[in-house]
Amino acid sequence: MNAQVVDTTSELISKVQTLAPEQKQQVLDFVEFLMQKYAQPEKAQETPQQRILGLNEKF
Repeated sequence: MNAQVVDTTSELISKVQTLAPEQKQQVLDFVEFLMQKYAQPEKAQETPQQRILGLNEKF
């Protein structure tokens, strides 16, 4: 991690520690929302029908 990331993380932790429990929960909810929003999409699982149809394409 670079110095800016460490400084931002330290500042965030410092500020969150001063919040009331309800506000901390709101921060946590928001962080989880951001993680979901920007998460890498998982590879879609193929259905059994798609796997069967795909068998013919390889040969």
